[in-house]
Amino acid sequence: MSEARRSLLIVEDDPALQKQMCWAFDRYSTIVAGDRESAIASIRRHEPAVVTMDLGLPPRPDDPSEGLQLLEDVHALAPDTKVIVLTGQNDRANALKAIALGAYDFCEKPFEPTLLGLMLERAFRVHDLQEENRRLQAAQQTPAMAGLVTRDPGMQKICRTIEKIAPTSATLLIVGESGTGKELLARALHDLSPRKGNRFVAINCAAIPETLLESELFGYEKGAFTGAAKQTIGKLETAHGGTLFLDEIGDLPLALQVKLLRFLQERVIERIGGRQEIPIDVRIVCATNQNLKDLTAAGKFREDLYYRLAEIVLEVPPLRARNGDAALLAHGFVHRFAAEQKRGSMTLLPDAVAAIEAHAWPGNVRELENVIRRAVIMADSNGIGAADIGVAPESEREGSQLNLRQVREEAERHAVLRALGRVNGNLSKAADLLGVSRPTLYELIHRFGLK
Repeated sequence: MSEARRSLLIVEDDPALQKQMCWAFDRYSTIVAGDRESAIASIRRHEPAVVTMDLGLPPRPDDPSEGLQLLEDVHALAPDTKVIVLTGQNDRANALKAIALGAYDFCEKPFEPTLLGLMLERAFRVHDLQEENRRLQAAQQTPAMAGLVTRDPGMQKICRTIEKIAPTSATLLIVGESGTGKELLARALHDLSPRKGNRFVAINCAAIPETLLESELFGYEKGAFTGAAKQTIGKLETAHGGTLFLDEIGDLPLALQVKLLRFLQERVIERIGGRQEIPIDVRIVCATNQNLKDLTAAGKFREDLYYRLAEIVLEVPPLRARNGDAALLAHGFVHRFAAEQKRGSMTLLPDAVAAIEAHAWPGNVRELENVIRRAVIMADSNGIGAADIGVAPESEREGSQLNLRQVREEAERHAVLRALGRVNGNLSKAADLLGVSRPTLYELIHRFGLK
């Protein structure tokens, strides 16, 4: 940030001193406030990096309480803003109190412009260093949704929903076919939430026998049953402070549904064989490939539990419904698995891309991932062809839309998505493939809301 554009807020109720300070520090973009209310408004509007503040402010200029209260407000609104407090002579007690409340430094009045100028410059430098450090840390961190590759508007909407609800404590139910990435979304929700520093624990309710599932979830005390040689904590306790992901929740036995409902209501558990209630702070995220409403109607899933779990429901579309994503994902998998297998630079040949786009992928992203991994291992050269992919092409289904304008727009949108997926997002190659200019392609991308 150039020095000329640095914002300095001067909080001072004496008009003459305001002018003197604006003149002395004209190398900054100065903003002036005469009381606590206008200072807070300036903080919100201009977000200054540094503030100079007189502790004696209206309506009680002889009492430092108004200035100290403003200091607390600034610290709450903009914790990174550096505040330099101006105090009267022999007022060291209030200066120390201001430092304890978060002030960066203090200067006695009447101040020496050169000395206060050095303080301001140092405060700006510290603020700039903190901002740079934050940018570097953000650049080094892996984004929460780094593993999710999509250009489909429906999936992008789901990602935006995940970002919105992550800071909340709402229970989430993710519905979708097997292999669509439900656990990936649950992990992204955890990584974007305030719980990211604690554990993310996943359990598949369909993979564990009913007799063992209760002890896996709730734990057990020593001697609770034959073979219980020691106290063992369950997944709920393990995830304390974090997130518990219950996959295939539709397969949870009715008896355990009752215990899970009680936990969601009371937020306490009892281990098997125990009598002590243990409070647990955990966020529950569930996933299923079944229709829970149908299971509820059939008496196989409790209705009250369903409404507890379904505070927010996300329906993940299958891969066949995500135009262009199959080829886009395939390119990413080739790059990743080629690096893992030390095969060098490998690419998908046009016939392989065509086969990938034509296949329905009933196993969704998981099936595609396995197919590409096998192709990378088995390919005889660095070019992966349709024979290496080994999936049978399927004829595309005809749409039921008869309105010619809508049919044309849908066909254009579908063609743009397929072209972008086929060339791995390269706009120049996509424009060549579509037979249009780059500006035309940009216009199509903008019209269809694609990114």
